[in-house]
Amino acid sequence: MKTQDFDFHLPAELIAQFPAEQRTSSRLLYLHSNNNQWCDTVFSDLPQYLHAGDVMVLNDTQVIKARLFGKKDSGGKVEVMVERILDDRHVLAVIRASHAPKPDSTLLLADVLSATVIAREQEFYTLRFEHEKTVTELLECYGQLPLPPYISRPATTTDEARYQTVYARNAGAVAAPTAGLHFDAGMMDRLRAMGIIITYVTLHVGAGTFQPVRVENIADHVMHSETYHIPQATVDEIRQAKQAGRRILAVGTTSLRALESCAAMHQGQLVAGYGDTRIFITPGYRFQVVERLLTNFHLPCSTLLMLVSAFAGMDNIRRAYQHAVNERYRFFSYGDAMLIERKS
Repeated sequence: MKTQDFDFHLPAELIAQFPAEQRTSSRLLYLHSNNNQWCDTVFSDLPQYLHAGDVMVLNDTQVIKARLFGKKDSGGKVEVMVERILDDRHVLAVIRASHAPKPDSTLLLADVLSATVIAREQEFYTLRFEHEKTVTELLECYGQLPLPPYISRPATTTDEARYQTVYARNAGAVAAPTAGLHFDAGMMDRLRAMGIIITYVTLHVGAGTFQPVRVENIADHVMHSETYHIPQATVDEIRQAKQAGRRILAVGTTSLRALESCAAMHQGQLVAGYGDTRIFITPGYRFQVVERLLTNFHLPCSTLLMLVSAFAGMDNIRRAYQHAVNERYRFFSYGDAMLIERKS
């Protein structure tokens, strides 16, 4: 399949630059893939599409303040985007600079932090921070929230709250699991009260989620790696629901990728624990865990658009996205949502 098969025209004004006034006031496009039908509604109506006993799987990762600005020891300016915290002293990062920093050179970040360039592999650098505080503590003190590249404004204090889910608790992501941004505490309570089983995975979203596919044939694309954790409680709830014929709803492509990655590595079974995933889901993929997906609208020619095309069918997604453009839905991280029934 060709990357261009997943292109579409998106007017720039439909790229949401700010979140909705209230989390649950976003619009919701419900797509029933088998019936080739959709319905325009609002996110606050989500409960009417769910039933008691359904399992809803959320990604509880927390976005870290991953962006740091500074200079090289030569004086040149640098921007560091932490991709992954490796331990209390080391990170994997992307560095923007007029000239790439060399191994063993030193960066001065936020005017106070000294970081040594240890190694480079492709676009990623390994940095060691020379400080008594941990990397996590340093980023919280000196880092900036990394809004997506298509949001053309600096992050504000409002973003520090709204670019996190209300259930975020495990720090490590450099991008939010955006389907979860639509939930507020009231919606969570409402779903629990009607018997929805809410459970969690953790997948730390990397900056690679925003990267376009740059090869002509999608089979040649190499996915970025992300780490995930699936607790035993989540495995148990999903297993019991499957045995009882109840449905599994993944909130976000990250939750889906964690579940499907684990199942793919264990002959279709979910196994609790940690893992790394490079799973690349494209049309023709056979899903083993998730029947329903709640997700935002994705970038043209992106791996996430390919994933939802695999989930719903390419023709269904093309038509639904064209409808969303025509009806002026808001796109990407701060945009509106889709609830998709998997195509069987």
